[in-house]
Amino acid sequence: MTTETTNTEVNETPEVATPVNPLLRTVTVEIPSDVVDTERNRLVQQYAKVARVPGFRKGKVPAGVIRTRFSKDINEEIVRNLIPKHFREETQKQSLAPISQPQVTDLHLHDGEPLKFTAEFEILPEIPTAGYENVKVEHPQVTVADQEVEETVNGLREQRSTYDPIEDRAAQEGDFVQISFEGRDKADAEAKPVEVPSILVELGGKNTVPEFTEHLLGSKAGEEKTFDVTYPAEYGDQRLAGKAVEYHVTVKALKKKIVPELNEEFITELGGEFKTPEELRAKIREGLEHEKKHRAEHEGKDKLVDELVKLNDFPVPQAMIESQIEVRLERGLRALAQQGMRTEDMRKMDFSRLRDGQRDAATREVKASLLLEKIADAEKIEVSEEELNEEIASLARQSQQTPEAVRARLTQDGSLDRIRTRIRNEKTLDLLYSRSA
Repeated sequence: MTTETTNTEVNETPEVATPVNPLLRTVTVEIPSDVVDTERNRLVQQYAKVARVPGFRKGKVPAGVIRTRFSKDINEEIVRNLIPKHFREETQKQSLAPISQPQVTDLHLHDGEPLKFTAEFEILPEIPTAGYENVKVEHPQVTVADQEVEETVNGLREQRSTYDPIEDRAAQEGDFVQISFEGRDKADAEAKPVEVPSILVELGGKNTVPEFTEHLLGSKAGEEKTFDVTYPAEYGDQRLAGKAVEYHVTVKALKKKIVPELNEEFITELGGEFKTPEELRAKIREGLEHEKKHRAEHEGKDKLVDELVKLNDFPVPQAMIESQIEVRLERGLRALAQQGMRTEDMRKMDFSRLRDGQRDAATREVKASLLLEKIADAEKIEVSEEELNEEIASLARQSQQTPEAVRARLTQDGSLDRIRTRIRNEKTLDLLYSRSA
């Protein structure tokens, strides 16, 4: 029996490379016929032990019947078993280091003949690191103004505000009116009305629609109001932008916001180590300074990476770009899910357009990572087991698992090496930033 197969791939999802990709390499491999025959005979014997064929007892099916009846399955197993091993040997012989799954073509598999195939794959480029020692970025002096501290203090007071009922007068500017309402799109009689059972509206507040302030001033609990609101085309909420909405509002209660005084009682309720307003302000200033330094350092490192990428031009493997696009998409979808987006709505998204939109950022990230890895080699930067264990312990706390379980999972899915590389790159970037002032 003779079988010939073409365009068979080692991996079910091969990386797609463009015709002009300078990182593409091709090898042609020939596996000797005696190796193929040995593997075929081994598989025939294996099948004969378990195969169930009408007219024969289990384990007693003749080899010729097995070869005929299960030829397709046996050929597929020969391909799966032999190609990866011999592909790896051939690339090692040619001093090639594939970084993508090979796309196998021109596969010829005939009884009694060598197995031949051609494999196309990507390799890493030569990565230059010219001038990385001389890259300079600004290290701005971080200061915190007294006004920023006071704004934070006032924010804490606002968060702990209470609302006292107003029962002896009508609503005035600055009051909070608790209402329920129903809103109807005046241009679409078929649209389902929006119903809100309870919301606090600050009369004259900066975030309050002026028409609500206008029609609720002077109101009392139990009153009902009907009025229209026409939203501008540039209104922030796109669901309302440019629409005219009729509101039917029921006033449920009037309330006055009471902001607590900045005193020892208030400070005690915060539950911190501070005891006085001065200590609270000092703690807030320290936190704001830390936040600003962290942000400035993050921005500085981003600029440093941009400079490294500009200084060193080299082709980026398409396989690595596609992988990074997947990482970015998965991160984005996870964020949308956390924000409440439904799975069925995610499925309606244009993923082709989303992938294209991520390509430039993914290319920059891959290029930066390759550069930092090369610089880490030059600077002899390594990741200790202690550093890796600290990262695993942090992941374990986040996922509420044991460090041993997290390590086992990361080892099994191949993520441990990626985490080690990330830590190494972060250490390299820290070093470059410290030198860049």
